[in-house]
Amino acid sequence: MPQFNAGDEVEITACEDDPRAVGRTGRIVDEVEPGPLTEGRWTVNRISLLIGPVLCHAHELRKTGR
Repeated sequence: MPQFNAGDEVEITACEDDPRAVGRTGRIVDEVEPGPLTEGRWTVNRISLLIGPVLCHAHELRKTGR
């Protein structure tokens, strides 16, 4: 499972939580690895004005390198 850090910019390649987020970029919110409360999903925010924070599995995200 890829490791993300708070503030990392990621591209959302798939998203069960909100399919509208697919193909967009956002920033990781979590400062620690996700646990059972989110079922191991990372919180991604700052996607767009009309899409709030979403929860995504690590395999649904790709670091953009920015």
